Amino acid sequence: MERWSVDRAQTWYRQQPWPVGCNYIPRTAVNQLEMWQAATFDAATIAQELDWAAGLGLNTLRVYLHDLAWQVDPPGCCRRLDQLLTLAAARGLRAIPVLLDDCWNDHPAVGPQPTPQPGVHNSRWLQSPGRAGVNDPGVWPRLQAYVHGVVAAFATDARILLWDLYNEPGNSGQHEASLPLLVKAFEWARQARPVQPLSAGVWYDNAALNAFQLAASDLITLHNYGDPAALTAHLDSLRGHDRPLLCTEWLRRPHSQVETCLPLFHARDVGCCCWGLVAGRTQTIYPWGSPAGAAEPPVWFHDLLRPDGTPFAVAEAALFQRYATQQPPGR
Repeated sequence: MERWSVDRAQTWYRQQPWPVGCNYIPRTAVNQLEMWQAATFDAATIAQELDWAAGLGLNTLRVYLHDLAWQVDPPGCCRRLDQLLTLAAARGLRAIPVLLDDCWNDHPAVGPQPTPQPGVHNSRWLQSPGRAGVNDPGVWPRLQAYVHGVVAAFATDARILLWDLYNEPGNSGQHEASLPLLVKAFEWARQARPVQPLSAGVWYDNAALNAFQLAASDLITLHNYGDPAALTAHLDSLRGHDRPLLCTEWLRRPHSQVETCLPLFHARDVGCCCWGLVAGRTQTIYPWGSPAGAAEPPVWFHDLLRPDGTPFAVAEAALFQRYATQQPPGR
């Protein structure tokens, strides 16, 4: 299966509602394994929070999976993903599953997950598969079974908007060492022949990684936590590829803000998923590098809603509700 043509990518994008959403993990989960393992999969909280997401007008969820949840129980992992997709679809939401990830903590392990470190941003988030797995091709048959297996199980599922194969490849000091696994992830996913597009977001200035991601992705995804000027420059730099753009991570108060960036995404018809939805055990209301025991910041770093579902800022919620109900200019 080959990469989509520009015409196919553009036609597909025009057929979608403007994608506006969030990176999603329930407030009761400290990381991806706590979200997806059978003992801690919290369908009741997910259902409640997706009601809140729909109330904001969101239609897209970017959701991180983990290879170890699949390794332990492939059928169960797929059943739980199917359950989330069913809950989401009932509320007008579609998913962007993320399969691999180079961010945050190494050495993931199944079983009960450690409690959050108070005040620390994403204190227990896990890499998938972790540095050893990324750098050891001997592990890759297991990762191939995971990537191919998940994509094949949902390859024709309309509840999935697109596949995000690898979050921030090269992070955690990996740099170009992650490129071989990134290449394989696209190969394995394409072998499953999904009807949904494939992508892996460009996120930092690494020539080798960016060149492959831009050449392999069906549509271009990106991360940008900068102010409107930085975001505009980033979008301008990618427009020459003539493919649809979707920013899968943004919102970093006070730099990247709802009132300044959401209208920009809408005006330029760029899909967007902020980080994240509800303040919870990932503690992403705190900034990157926050010290242990930090007090709650008066201006949250990420997240839109408090644990009771009320907005951090009523004006932000109103902006999402306003823009989510309007198609971008020119549609």
